[in-house]
Amino acid sequence: MSASAFHALYHQGFARVAACTVPVALADPATNAQRTLEAAQTCGQDGAVLCVFPELGLSGYAIDDLRQQEALLNCVEQAIANLVAASADLLPILVVGAPLRHDNALYNCAVVIHRGTVMGIVPKSYLPNYREFYEARHFTPGVAIQGQTLRLNGADIPFGTDLLFEAEDVPGFCLGLELCEDLWVPAPPGTLAALAGATILANPSASDITVGKAETRTLLCRAQSARCVAAYIYAAAGEGESTNDVAWDGQITIFENGEVLAQSERFPSGSQHVVADIDLTLLRQERLRMGTFAANARAMQTHAPAWRRIRCTLTPPMADIGLRRPLSRFPFVPNDPDRLAQDCFEAFTIQVSALKQRLRTSGVKRMVIGISGGLDSTQALLVAVRAADELGWPRSAVLGYTMPGFGTTEKTLASAQALMAGLGTGNEVLDIRPAASLMLREIKHPFAQGEPVHDITFENVQAGLRTDFLFRLANQHQGMVIGTGDLSELALGWCTYGVGDQMAHYNVNAGLPKTLIQHIIRWAIASGHFSPDVTPLLSTILATEISPELVPVGANGSQSTEDIIGPYALHDFTLFYVLRYGFTPSRIAFMAEQVWRDASVGNWPPGFLEQDCKAYNLPIIRHWLHIFLRRFFGTSQFKRSAMPNGPKVMAGGSLSPRGDWRAPSDGNATLWLAELDRNVPKS
Repeated sequence: MSASAFHALYHQGFARVAACTVPVALADPATNAQRTLEAAQTCGQDGAVLCVFPELGLSGYAIDDLRQQEALLNCVEQAIANLVAASADLLPILVVGAPLRHDNALYNCAVVIHRGTVMGIVPKSYLPNYREFYEARHFTPGVAIQGQTLRLNGADIPFGTDLLFEAEDVPGFCLGLELCEDLWVPAPPGTLAALAGATILANPSASDITVGKAETRTLLCRAQSARCVAAYIYAAAGEGESTNDVAWDGQITIFENGEVLAQSERFPSGSQHVVADIDLTLLRQERLRMGTFAANARAMQTHAPAWRRIRCTLTPPMADIGLRRPLSRFPFVPNDPDRLAQDCFEAFTIQVSALKQRLRTSGVKRMVIGISGGLDSTQALLVAVRAADELGWPRSAVLGYTMPGFGTTEKTLASAQALMAGLGTGNEVLDIRPAASLMLREIKHPFAQGEPVHDITFENVQAGLRTDFLFRLANQHQGMVIGTGDLSELALGWCTYGVGDQMAHYNVNAGLPKTLIQHIIRWAIASGHFSPDVTPLLSTILATEISPELVPVGANGSQSTEDIIGPYALHDFTLFYVLRYGFTPSRIAFMAEQVWRDASVGNWPPGFLEQDCKAYNLPIIRHWLHIFLRRFFGTSQFKRSAMPNGPKVMAGGSLSPRGDWRAPSDGNATLWLAELDRNVPKS
């Protein structure tokens, strides 16, 4: 694949859309059409293929009985004709609001225009006629309109609430419409449109503003986008609307699957638009995984119209025009401090509550845990201590063992001992080197004959003995071995199978990605669950390089885990999108380059150290993605197929064979590696 194609957002399954609001000229359709055209031209030059404008934007919403004046309605039709003619060379589909006549009735309509044609007209289903609203005085509800055509400017236009608009050259682009009040009813018409395949729901709205209404409106839009697994484009009327008895805030927002992608300021002055790149692939993949989505669509077929699908060709730009959407370097770690604190609280509490339940039902008296002085075992120890506290157990019931081997450093040994002492748990040093030396000698390993051979056997003898000792200690003390290995290590197979750190009686960390654990420990420091004496110990551990410490200090080769298997930041990025959405390697590489190529751009999580703010270019991303794919799909599933119990923690998924992820242990990575090699440029 060429570099230009690789970097094209439309090639990668995104679509750029816009929500627009312009100052309205009351009862002046010609002026409103011109302002609409100017905004659409700007958005089109920016690469947007859809622009949504406010309800009744061509006439103005707050004009009361002027809506029924023939002079006005004639001018609206002429304004549409002018806008249609001017749209011939425009990229985006335009959704504009207009009052239109049909069969001796007046309808509040959304007119869909593209490349010199009116593709279709959708009437508002539900008319508010309560409190400040009097729409039923002028309009006829459109909820029953299906299968009809409306005569407009000499052409018969598809007219009804049964219209969907599909792009033949942008996979997954399917547009459904609902107008303002339609969103506020218990069963919005956009829901049926989404079940029929609409991935984008547009809402041309007027929506006057009162104190607190904006929050409710946003809640409804977010909920509709989440429930429908869709993008939701909301465009509200603002400046220029009459303030006889109400006011307008003109807020425009783009949502996707429950999240806000882009939002304008409220009460704007002048023309405003917001642009965002919606992820059509994500929406389709999410629906694919939700078997209940398709089941609900089948169940609702008797209530749904016989949909008419209006197709068009968008011809979007297939060049690098950037990517405009919130995209996190750490998809498991929120950038917002309040959200991060909430996630850390929930993750820690999920671990503690799950462990408490297992302890209560198992009949054991103690917990047995190996402490290395690293992140994972520290997190597991904090969880074990908190569980003991909440169960009313003494902290001495947490039997902590640090087990130095041939590569253990004085720093991590001291950290492990100090942490156990500070927390008041059991604190034992169990030197595994004599037992390891005996095993190496018995299997005739070269190291036992004095040769500096530090191969996988040398490493796994130590890793296996540590776990073996823990299980026998659990037998001896009526205890349960608490696992410490995390989600990221399980993804990469970075654990010793069987008699090793892959195994435990219960693994509290199995659902936690490596990139989140450091933040949970920081949260634990601030939470007050543990004494201030422990804080400096935890800070020291946070600053310690990630390493299994199995090779003697000074031996050839690095002991840094990330030097060997790659940065956990990149691996967790890949893991999230493989596990949660099943994205292709090339798409993940595209997204990773967007967020990792420049360390000075974008937000970093709270508490992230400046020296750790790194950048990775596409060749580096490609290299480590290759490693991930080979390990995840090709060599590591057999370890996950036999993993012990442990709670799912993150919405991003888990790797339990009894939960989120089930795969053959004898699979291979050929397909994913080939896709990477074929579609991601090497430079």
